[in-house]
Amino acid sequence: MIDIFGQALEDYYEHLKKFGVADNFENIITWTNISDEDELPLSYLFRTYLEMPWIEQKALELCKGSILDVGCGAGSHSLWLQNQGYDVKGIDISTGAVSVAQKRGVKNVEKTSIIDVNQKFDTILMLMNGTGIFQTYDQVVKYLKHLRSILKPNGQILIDSSDISYMYDEDDFEGLKDKRYFGELDYFIKYKEDHEYPMTWLYLDFETLNQFCSDLSLNCEKIQEGEHFDYLARISKIV
Repeated sequence: MIDIFGQALEDYYEHLKKFGVADNFENIITWTNISDEDELPLSYLFRTYLEMPWIEQKALELCKGSILDVGCGAGSHSLWLQNQGYDVKGIDISTGAVSVAQKRGVKNVEKTSIIDVNQKFDTILMLMNGTGIFQTYDQVVKYLKHLRSILKPNGQILIDSSDISYMYDEDDFEGLKDKRYFGELDYFIKYKEDHEYPMTWLYLDFETLNQFCSDLSLNCEKIQEGEHFDYLARISKIV
């Protein structure tokens, strides 16, 4: 797969560096198997703390100890935490994203998948629909078990997602039940003339996430609800 996301971040970063502004910059276009094309402004991926949704602000405020920022992108969360004096490591599977995060000043960032991380952390941060990294409903248990294994005693996983059942009409929702979990989507992305192969992206409603955690002897607490069916949860080991 080509690194469209990373290339877009690099283009935007270099444009900002050269011109100082990026008005009318061509943005990433995304869509799913149940939704039409939508524009993802690249400026949003370079946002400051004050520009972040309040769920993200709350998650950052709850961070403690050593922190792993999963899917760090351009490094906005890692940079804020780093500036607060935290020991934070950012990871992303995008080469371009890692490069931009480094150029922006993130001191500890690595191109790797969460499933390949073995170091233990006090806080594992998974924002911008953190459950998407699980990819499919059938892989949730595998990922949660691995996350539990790299969590220090009294550690926490701060993760956000959304209940997207509202996106279906009643007939479509009923027809899907025996085929696929409703939050498991085919996700498409394009930038300029480049298209990536669709990936699977998972939105988990809180009740489903909570049940998975309960089955694995993990606490799952809803910390905050957003304005559009989204939520922030804190997962921890049962002592």
